[in-house]
Amino acid sequence: MKVRSFLPLSLVSLMAVPGLVMAAPKPPSRAAVLQGLLDCRSQGENAARLACYDKAAAAMDQAETKGDIVVVDRAQAQEVRKQAFGFTLPSLSLFDRGERPEPIDRVTGMVALARQGADGKWIVRLEDGAVWRQIDADPLTRDPRPGMSVVIRSAAMGSFLMNIDNQGSFRAHRDN
Repeated sequence: MKVRSFLPLSLVSLMAVPGLVMAAPKPPSRAAVLQGLLDCRSQGENAARLACYDKAAAAMDQAETKGDIVVVDRAQAQEVRKQAFGFTLPSLSLFDRGERPEPIDRVTGMVALARQGADGKWIVRLEDGAVWRQIDADPLTRDPRPGMSVVIRSAAMGSFLMNIDNQGSFRAHRDN
């Protein structure tokens, strides 16, 4: 048997074995308390449907108050995606229901604190608490200071470019 014909045959054999091929992840299901509220629609009688809605609404209120569920509107979800800019968090897809969210490819902020690490590279904390670390050796013409404006944008292959106070950009990685 030739090696060329063996390789495709072995790949097809492996794909036929259950469990070896990863299935696409399922979208998250609805919270039980929300599903309980939606199930009330199937009640035929008005009084029964109203009683069901009242009970389900009380259960949702209690679950939200205890923190068992979190209700987030589109603007809040967009803010979460913005705050997480620079992190690789696949679980953020939870906020992508409904209309396709507007992609975030840049964020702006202000320097709260900047210092150089032992390697001479800059570590910059923004006013929103995000911490970014310089990962290249590109020098800055002026040292970053609190209050300077910052623009961070997506670059090639998952990297990020940081620009402080309209100086040249340098590559950065989000630490926190």
